[in-house]
Amino acid sequence: MANFDLVKMILNQLGKPESLISFVKDRLGHDRRYAIDSSFAQKELKWKPRKDFKEGLETTIQWYIDHQAWWQPLLERAERY
Repeated sequence: MANFDLVKMILNQLGKPESLISFVKDRLGHDRRYAIDSSFAQKELKWKPRKDFKEGLETTIQWYIDHQAWWQPLLERAERY
């Protein structure tokens, strides 16, 4: 999945317009895609994800929406440094 597609999924979940996306000039070494290969864990450890990516993303976003009182002070504290 391309980063752009992921950003659109997040905006959609938040009910935000794609017009919020701004493009920046690419940098040397800038990753266009991040991939995780879990085949080793699935094969050797008989592990499998509990949720598919889309469902996991939606669950994660909802958690952050529901728990702003947990993360907001961390954000404010980080701005002090």
